[in-house]
Amino acid sequence: MSLSECRVAAVAAVSDLEQARSFFEGSLGLSAVDSGAGGHEIVYGCGSETGLMVYPSPENAGKGTATVACWAVQDLDAEMATLKAKGIEFEIYEGFGQDENGVLDMGEGRVAWFTDPDGNTFALAG
Repeated sequence: MSLSECRVAAVAAVSDLEQARSFFEGSLGLSAVDSGAGGHEIVYGCGSETGLMVYPSPENAGKGTATVACWAVQDLDAEMATLKAKGIEFEIYEGFGQDENGVLDMGEGRVAWFTDPDGNTFALAG
């Protein structure tokens, strides 16, 4: 079996697992489906049997400079409004060409970015 036939999941290091739980479950509305190996991680189920695993690693939390995961959403504006109502702020990067809401229009799709409490970057695309 080749890797192109295997499921893949996003992974994010966090400094505090309970703080992460509050953010991913409370703010983003994700549901934990597993506690991972040894119960030290949290796996959140997402669409099409995909998922996001967060694990405690304070020395590595938020150190990446790239997007950790991107959710493909049906209605970007509606999803952004829902998350903004829960306190999520969308990032605006200098020189990136985003609108005042942080949305980058790429012609065939639009994308917006936000961070978790540790500074890990996530995106919505629609």
